[in-house]
Amino acid sequence: MHLPHPLYGLYERRLAASLPPERMPRHVGVILDGNRRWARSTGQSSVKGHRAGAQKIAEVLGWSEDIGVEVVTLWMLSTDNLARETDELSQLLTIIEDAVRDLAASRRWRLQLMGSEDLLPDRTLRTLRDAQAATADVQGMHVNVAVGYGGRQEITDAVRTALRQQAAAGTTLAELAESFDVAHIAEHLYTRGQPDPDLVIRTSGEQRLSGFMLWQSAHSEFYFCEAYWPDFRRIDFLRAVRSYAQRERRRGR
Repeated sequence: MHLPHPLYGLYERRLAASLPPERMPRHVGVILDGNRRWARSTGQSSVKGHRAGAQKIAEVLGWSEDIGVEVVTLWMLSTDNLARETDELSQLLTIIEDAVRDLAASRRWRLQLMGSEDLLPDRTLRTLRDAQAATADVQGMHVNVAVGYGGRQEITDAVRTALRQQAAAGTTLAELAESFDVAHIAEHLYTRGQPDPDLVIRTSGEQRLSGFMLWQSAHSEFYFCEAYWPDFRRIDFLRAVRSYAQRERRRGR
């Protein structure tokens, strides 16, 4: 629904004012989807779609900050995407590097790389690590930058790390089989120490997680927005948060 500008502003303000502060999500996960389709719909190249999507990131982080969100996880590139050796991938990695570098330069948010580092090109990995180091002392909102990320890969990495740790401590396979539980995996996830996502938003109309935060989203609320990522508006974000606030969170009970 695209309202005339004066009505749009009024509706947006009323929507923001209606959100109950005590029911705001602590952690919001965002699947940034629809850059290519946005580009096709506007007669532009995929690369321009990715650039338009990159320009949206700081806006959404600002909106999250405004309502008191503590952690935002941005899924910017999957492990599946990395498997496609194309010119578009090379340009997309450059766009991601530029976007993350700009986020770090703003000094507003504390950035953390989230993904399989061994799958990333050296230049990309170096840029992301530099951004993480440069914002380590920032006291603002925590932002996970999921690049080269896949939920199955994350769980695999967590199990592998846990097994290596137990083996180094001299634990036998039989002993490990008896004692191994969910805590052994949880403490080795990329997001260890962080609250699980309360709300996961996916743009572009697709209604699936595609492997995003499989472990952490067991009790998350999901919101699927029709807008392509470059067209995602503050009003869309506020509607997602309102939907979350109106739900009864049962957490499996």
